[in-house]
Amino acid sequence: MTAAQSAGFKIFSVPSDTDSPALEAAMWSPCAAPAKDIHLRITVIPGVRDCPIAGQNLPLIVVSHGFGGSYLGHHDTAEALADGGFIVVAINHPDDTYANQARFRDYRALISRPTDIKRLIDFLLGPASDLASIDSNRIGFFGFSRGGYTGLVLGGGQPDFRAWFSPCTGSNAERCAHGSPDVWSIHNLIHDTRIKALVIADPFSRMFPTSDSLKMISIPVQLWGSQSGGDGVFPEDVATIARNLPGKSEFHLVPRAAHFAFLRPCPEELKNSKPNICVDDAGFDRVAFHKDFNQRVLTFFRQHLGAGEHP
Repeated sequence: MTAAQSAGFKIFSVPSDTDSPALEAAMWSPCAAPAKDIHLRITVIPGVRDCPIAGQNLPLIVVSHGFGGSYLGHHDTAEALADGGFIVVAINHPDDTYANQARFRDYRALISRPTDIKRLIDFLLGPASDLASIDSNRIGFFGFSRGGYTGLVLGGGQPDFRAWFSPCTGSNAERCAHGSPDVWSIHNLIHDTRIKALVIADPFSRMFPTSDSLKMISIPVQLWGSQSGGDGVFPEDVATIARNLPGKSEFHLVPRAAHFAFLRPCPEELKNSKPNICVDDAGFDRVAFHKDFNQRVLTFFRQHLGAGEHP
């Protein structure tokens, strides 16, 4: 394998099918050329556009963003993984990405999210196999907030939506109004046994209240939680997940962190326009945290998936 100097970067689409719209996707991969600045609206990322992939039979990490997020929300983590020998692909989930205001409160997105990731993996291993040299036996998942929920389902979790929404009064009334029999049914949820390891950051997880809802997760899990939570994620719910996960799991609680600390450090323009997402409490250094966080995520995936060429 040629030594990676930076992360290659590519944008592509997964075509629509009879049931679902196209998926916008971004890929980071090991690149042998030095990094340059890539300007994507107000976001600047280091990398090389459309760089030939350095290596063969590489492990893949798929990334799922949180509520109203995008495929750029964890670009620093993706870059660290690509520098470490992984191919990383993130998507915009059509039903609750930043660009889809109309369905922000439609909880059918909780059903479609795992299917989105399955469609992505199908595409990367099938029609788009020429995009990247991926080892189909070494696939991992990274998810934040609703993306964390998505990973728990893909790994075998069985959410209890009825218990979470009941009773359909007060703050739950709007959720129930957007519900349907399909939303309450676990039979429409996709599990994907091709995924061999999960990193879950501050998951949206109230619908996993018992050990029974997680008992089918048999793959290694690295779980992260913020001390303060936020945006519908409660520290006690994440702690419940940590207690109830079976098998090989590890839990990291981040002191002084709130929910959005797991998003990449924001550029100044975004700090000014979205301080609720970008500005942390005094005493918490998001840049320093991400250096440690990204290294621990990389170490976990290397431990369970390896990196670089397959032996």
